[in-house]
Amino acid sequence: MTAVTGEAPVAVPRFPEPRGLFLAVLRVHRSALIFWIGLVAVAAAALLWALGPGADAAWAEYRAMDCHGDSPNPGCDLPRPAMMRYETVVTVATALLALLPVFTGAWAGGALIGRELEDGTARLVWTQSVTPARWLAAGLAVPALLLVPGTLALTLLHRALWTSDNHLFRAIGWYEWHDDRVFEINGVLATVQPLAALALGVLAGVLLRRALPALGAAVLAVASLTWALDELRPRLWPTPPGTRPVMHEHPASHFWPLQLVEAGIVLAVTALAVTAAFALLRRTAGTA
Repeated sequence: MTAVTGEAPVAVPRFPEPRGLFLAVLRVHRSALIFWIGLVAVAAAALLWALGPGADAAWAEYRAMDCHGDSPNPGCDLPRPAMMRYETVVTVATALLALLPVFTGAWAGGALIGRELEDGTARLVWTQSVTPARWLAAGLAVPALLLVPGTLALTLLHRALWTSDNHLFRAIGWYEWHDDRVFEINGVLATVQPLAALALGVLAGVLLRRALPALGAAVLAVASLTWALDELRPRLWPTPPGTRPVMHEHPASHFWPLQLVEAGIVLAVTALAVTAAFALLRRTAGTA
């Protein structure tokens, strides 16, 4: 008589492996996730306020002072409460968007990669059927999936504010379209710059494998890239005949050509940094 025995049932994981790795990255970096959600919420709320009640109150105050005509009175140069609140809120929201690449690079280099390599968390993950390449891919993909929708939403809000309240910007002497603080956050650059900062931060973390040095190197790399692009920007598109390449010589119609060319350069830097990070990790951690 032959006994028939069935195979022991194999436990099915609760989540498929890619999803489980995605959730693991979110859990490890939940503090950064909460900070990012809070930053987007604050900036979005500030921009929405400036689009609605803030703009209405500031413009009503300006008109009440009879400052909107051809011959404004001398008192129009004095700061007024509603105008000051409006300018402050717009400045804060703009500053948050402008500083986003620095925040991203510092976090990616210091916490996302550098700290995990320094304290051994990464090697522990590699022993759980997760290759170094998949670990790094998840470390890049998860923040990118969070960065792109957030920065895109804030960019659209900022563009709506910029196009709807030109009269207020002129009244308070706000920046022109080509000013660095406006140009970089009014188009696609606002989305691709944080991705480049993420890639540079990850590369710094893989290269230095320590949190604090990687943080410093990431901030330096992002700041250097921003400075180089600011210097290069006037020469990215031909100026009208008889003029020199400085930004105020470009007409407003050059906004999108300049944006797209610079975004292409930033994406190329991003691709190079990601490729270098994977190559370096493969060489130092073994074949992935």
